Amino acid sequence: MGRRIYVAVTAAMGCFLGVEIAQGANAAALSKAYGAFQQEALQLNPDYHPESVNTDGWEGTQNAWKAIFPEITLILCFLHTVLGIQQRCRRGDAVFQAVTDKLWHLYHSLNLRQFSQRLRRLLEWTLDPDTDLPQAVRQKLLSLKAKAPQFTVTFEMPDAARTSNQVDRLMNYQDRILYTMQYFHGTLNAANQALRAMALLWNFHPYCRKVQTLEPHSMSPFEDLNGFRYHKNWLRNLLLASSLNGRRIAQPLKHKLI
Repeated sequence: MGRRIYVAVTAAMGCFLGVEIAQGANAAALSKAYGAFQQEALQLNPDYHPESVNTDGWEGTQNAWKAIFPEITLILCFLHTVLGIQQRCRRGDAVFQAVTDKLWHLYHSLNLRQFSQRLRRLLEWTLDPDTDLPQAVRQKLLSLKAKAPQFTVTFEMPDAARTSNQVDRLMNYQDRILYTMQYFHGTLNAANQALRAMALLWNFHPYCRKVQTLEPHSMSPFEDLNGFRYHKNWLRNLLLASSLNGRRIAQPLKHKLI
């Protein structure tokens, strides 16, 4: 068995913004790993301060973001909550479908008032003795009341991400590559550099011609995020952006951290 390590990934708009190895899953180790993203962002913009970040329910991750950006607003990923409850149901049966439908009905609330009303109805349904629910599912549904403030904060920040699926997709890409290459066999530094190289290649990889013809005619995730490209050749675009020549005097587009 090899040594277990963790990867702190920050993403927005389909781009890797930060990738750094963490040697533990506690707040201290994760703060150091996410701090690499903070330092690099501040080098580009000394006034950089993200408004919100969407995370799963891991306490160490949330504490790490609060440590490096004290004024940031934490938003709990609703998708992870749904998946956590679904795992306690037998997939495909009536309970699974009913719980899933009610949770996504709650998610699609248009405002805080509607969310609160739908949550009350969901809790009433959960507590109803005639509702046939496994005890583990019932407890998870009842815990939604305590988590509600971390969901409803998005109604005050309509541009904030409500799920962490953007970072999940990119981490799935990473995981497939790492599995294929049998993970790492060298030093931590080499592993970290490999992960950062994967991130760069993803950010600058060219979309297929069909996607490039669609509005807004973007060539890569980098262009989606920043709103411009340095060169029409993807490799030259990468080399320019990763060199001193890439210090363009322009404001990047606002993005939501995941």
